[in-house]
Amino acid sequence: MKTIIYQILILLILSFFGCSSALDKQYEYGSSHIPPSKTPTYKTPSPSSGNKTGTQKPYKIKGVKYTPIASASGFAQTGIASWYGSKFHGRKTSNGETYNMYAMTAAHKTLPVNTWVSVHNLKNNRKIVVRINDRGPFVRGRIIDLSYTGAKRIGIVDSGTAKVRITALGQATSYSKKTKNPVSFKPVDYWKGNFTVQVGAFKVKANALKYKSKLSKTYQNSHIVTFNDYRGIFYRVRIGKFTNLKDASRFSEKILAKGFDKAIAVAE
Repeated sequence: MKTIIYQILILLILSFFGCSSALDKQYEYGSSHIPPSKTPTYKTPSPSSGNKTGTQKPYKIKGVKYTPIASASGFAQTGIASWYGSKFHGRKTSNGETYNMYAMTAAHKTLPVNTWVSVHNLKNNRKIVVRINDRGPFVRGRIIDLSYTGAKRIGIVDSGTAKVRITALGQATSYSKKTKNPVSFKPVDYWKGNFTVQVGAFKVKANALKYKSKLSKTYQNSHIVTFNDYRGIFYRVRIGKFTNLKDASRFSEKILAKGFDKAIAVAE
């Protein structure tokens, strides 16, 4: 049982991870990179409450496997910060937002998406608060990749890198009316929430509907979730409803023992 729960945590699919251009990025930093002369006219996407948990699936870059952590509570890390700017401005981030080099965002390899973190430049003592919405940096020794504005405020645009201390603050719960900056936070924790169990994924909708109808005779909350990525549209069949990951994991273990081919705990 412990092995299965551990595997589910490691696989914490919560939604299958889609390929992101951010994972292929070549890093740009330093004074040789000049930001665009005009700020783009589109609005910076605000952090939504939608499902961003696809970024919780383990992934591999250049042969190295990274496993996003389930909770940001108590997380702190010291290492090298870098930044990325105009080359990636307007591209999609790992969680599906549009990267805006003028927004206060950052990339981290394993922190849950939408986690706000405090970044302390240990050389000049400057501090900023940024929101994680991307994955990276995938350069040895670097722990966070800041937006251009974040890097400018913390004083590392010219040097390109700096030693920093990052501390996870959590998900923002309220913002300052004057500055629009977050002022209170709650821990990002994927152990608690709304969970269900995925038992199948179909390319043909009719097959998914047929399977859902069959399962609804025995299991509660039988439903279909549509998912679209570079491979096309998938119709995911899910059953059960739980308020924590452990109960969903136990249920998936139970139905696997009954003969289900697949059963994976996922967040709704």
